[in-house]
Amino acid sequence: MTTHPDDYIKPELMACCGAREIGDGDIVIVGTGFPTMSANIAKYTHAPGATMLQESGVFDARPTRPALSVGDPCLNPGAAMIGGLVEVMGMFLQGGWIDVGFLSGSQVDKFGNINTTAIGDYHKPKSRLPGSGGANPIGALAKHVLIIALHDTRSLAERVDFITTPGYLDGPGARERWGLPAGTGPKVIITNKAVMRFDEATREAYLASYHPDTSVDEVVKLTPWKLKVGDDVHETEPPRAEELKALREVLDPFRMIKIYEKRGYV
Repeated sequence: MTTHPDDYIKPELMACCGAREIGDGDIVIVGTGFPTMSANIAKYTHAPGATMLQESGVFDARPTRPALSVGDPCLNPGAAMIGGLVEVMGMFLQGGWIDVGFLSGSQVDKFGNINTTAIGDYHKPKSRLPGSGGANPIGALAKHVLIIALHDTRSLAERVDFITTPGYLDGPGARERWGLPAGTGPKVIITNKAVMRFDEATREAYLASYHPDTSVDEVVKLTPWKLKVGDDVHETEPPRAEELKALREVLDPFRMIKIYEKRGYV
């Protein structure tokens, strides 16, 4: 019988939500933080055949502690391959081998577009952001993209100020018109308040589940577009005992995940 401990924190719930989107046998491109934790939770629970690929080029890493960066030496021992950006962006992404990619950004809109370039007008921005890194090719070429975001009117937007990484652009058929592979695109937005999925007809994000301690009304109020509510909307399943065991005892025994509470993921 599955049990659900009561002493979890919101970032742990978000990491578990990400893990549940990963299937056994998936190749998952990850960075640090939530992506690595989610992929490893999946690997230690329901998806032992999932394989992680770091943006730096490490394939099938088996770290014994949370990596501090995509180039952390802890990723190397026992890995199946240590390559580089050419292998990741060329051989794997352009070859269509990546099943799942994790992304986040300063702005995410209702179509799953991500902005990490500039807030405000591009030529006279309110703030200049770090840019794409590997996010654009991941968003363009991974079969499914899982997006992590804070749920507020600053991080979410009806339309982003600049599309650094494509989601569904301006709606149905847009990815295909721009030459992106058919069947690819964002699958879910996981926030500190809810899980939003994408309607196949409109390609807009809708509310699929709301986390414990919040409500449909609160999530709708905090969303800067007219958020539609799924017919089967429900409360998000809390972390399972086996998920928390993998996270706390194997992947993050020093509870480094708590840093996300200081960043507003509460």
